[in-house]
Amino acid sequence: MAAEAAADWLGVPLAIIGGTLRGSAPFLFVSLGECLTEKSGKINLGLEGTLLLGAMTAYAVSFLTGNPWLGVLAAGFSGIGLGLIHAWLSQLPRVNDVAVGVAMFIFGSGIASFYGKPFIKPQAPKLPLFDFSGGSTYAPLQSALQVSPLLLIGIAIAPLMYWFFKSTRWGMYVRAVGDSPSAARAMGISVIWTRTCAIVAGSFLAGIGGASLSLYYPGIWSETISSGQGLMAVGLVIFARWNPIQCLWAALLFGGAQAIGPALQAVRINAFPYLFNAAPYIFTLIIMIITCSPKRTLAGSPGALGTNE
Repeated sequence: MAAEAAADWLGVPLAIIGGTLRGSAPFLFVSLGECLTEKSGKINLGLEGTLLLGAMTAYAVSFLTGNPWLGVLAAGFSGIGLGLIHAWLSQLPRVNDVAVGVAMFIFGSGIASFYGKPFIKPQAPKLPLFDFSGGSTYAPLQSALQVSPLLLIGIAIAPLMYWFFKSTRWGMYVRAVGDSPSAARAMGISVIWTRTCAIVAGSFLAGIGGASLSLYYPGIWSETISSGQGLMAVGLVIFARWNPIQCLWAALLFGGAQAIGPALQAVRINAFPYLFNAAPYIFTLIIMIITCSPKRTLAGSPGALGTNE
C-alpha cells in the first residue's frame, strides 16, 4: 500500500512536467506573436479571437482532409486574415488599439463559433507526437514525454526571433518603428508597412497556437477551448519584458501552472480545486498589478507602444 502511494506521488511531478509540455504551446505561440506585434508599437488584444479561429480552422481542415498538417497551415492563414484586418483598422487616424483589439476578439470568436458548430462532435486526425520516454514502460513517464512537434517548433522560433530583433536589418526596422515612429520615418522606413507585417506575422503565430489546442491538447474543438489564453499572453509578454527567450520561459511557467490542479487531483488531493485551476489567471493578475505600477519603469517596453503615430 505504501509503495502504491509512493508511486502515485512520484507521478505528480511527472504529471506537472507533462502538463507543462502539453499546455505551454498555445501560450508560447501567442506570446511570441504578441511580442512581435508590440515590438512594432501596436497592441493586439484580438489574439484570443485569432486563437479560437485558428483552433476551429485547424480542426475543420484536419477532419475534412485527413491531414493535420494542412490544418496547422490553414490555422496560420486564418490568423493572417484577421491580422490584415487588424493592421488596417488599428492604423486608421484616431483609432484606439484597445477598441480594435476587443472588436477583433469578438469578430474572430464569432466566426469560429458560427462555422465551428458542425465540427464539435466529429473526431479529426491529431498531430503525430514525439516520444522522448526512451521506450519506458512506466505509464506516467510515457504520458509526460509525449511531445507535440508544434512545441518544438515554437521553442526553435524563440531564439530565432531574438536573433531577428538583435541582428537583422528588418528587426532593426521593427524596433525603430516601435520606439519612435517619427525617427523611423526620417530614416526612410515605412511605419505602416512595417507595423502591418509585424501584426500579420504575429497573428499567423497565434493561429498556429490555436492549432496546437485543437490538434494536440486538449485535442478537441469547442467554443471555449482557449480559456482566455490569448488575453493572458499580453500579460505574459509584459512579464517577459518583450524578450522572445523570456517568452519561452514564461510560457512554460504558465503551462506548468495549468498542470498543478489536475496533477494533484490525480493523487486525490481535491482541496481548493478551483484555486489551483485558476493559477494561470492569478499569475496574470499579479503580473499586471506589479508591472503596471506607476512607480515601476517597464524595462524593454517599446517607446511608442499603443500610440497611433
